[in-house]
Amino acid sequence: MKPKPGSEPMNACPPEFVSLALRLAEAARPVVRKYFRTPIAVDTKADDSPVTIADREVEAAMRTILDAEYPGHGILGEEQGQRDCDAEWVWVLDPIDGTAAFITGKPSFGTLIALAHRGRPVLGIIDQAFTDERWLGVAGHPTTLNGQPVAVRTCPDLAHARAFTTAPELFDPATRPGWDRIAQRARGVRYGCDCYAYALVATGFVDLVVEAGLKPYDYSALVPVVEGAGGTMTDWQGRPLTIWSDGRVVASGDARTHAEALAVLAG
Repeated sequence: MKPKPGSEPMNACPPEFVSLALRLAEAARPVVRKYFRTPIAVDTKADDSPVTIADREVEAAMRTILDAEYPGHGILGEEQGQRDCDAEWVWVLDPIDGTAAFITGKPSFGTLIALAHRGRPVLGIIDQAFTDERWLGVAGHPTTLNGQPVAVRTCPDLAHARAFTTAPELFDPATRPGWDRIAQRARGVRYGCDCYAYALVATGFVDLVVEAGLKPYDYSALVPVVEGAGGTMTDWQGRPLTIWSDGRVVASGDARTHAEALAVLAG
């Protein structure tokens, strides 16, 4: 049985799991580079989202390693489903977050690798193989970009914030008004960066990301990256994110902007 979301402590991530996550990222990179900006077939999934051979092969490469080394761990992947998600340790995989960007040659996609302990993400990697950028977040440690520490920037309020979301049409009728209120109050709004927007929060270039309708594989890896850089990432009620959260997320570099964004989203 899964614990109540947010009821478990954020335990340290064993170093061997960090090493394994980095190996998963290394296994993904050659596949991503093989297919990016090449003519490949694009299929449409049941939810009307695109998928390619690159998505499938990247996840398969990572799962092969996990199956061989930690068969007792759970896995939650975008393309090949889930197993044992009530396990103490669950790997959450999005082989190519931003497939729509990938198939149009835009390098704002990323491979997302997360490890959740009792449902709470304690390790996250955002890996951009084409630009050779890798953000690593581990609970209790500073986030790094290619091995160098990164940090969020200060932003006193929403009026000074540069805000991102992937696309306004991805909000449903219940959540779109909240985003519209954010967009009206923010200093500037940009679209279409997928996971890369969260990496930019962690690196001090973006102040706020607001999204809804995400799946665990879309956001789990982002949490340790943002938080390890000094930022805050929660659901729309300000609760810690778990693999059971409802998919409405807010990531901010400055706690003051985060608090104001939550109030605005609540109406």
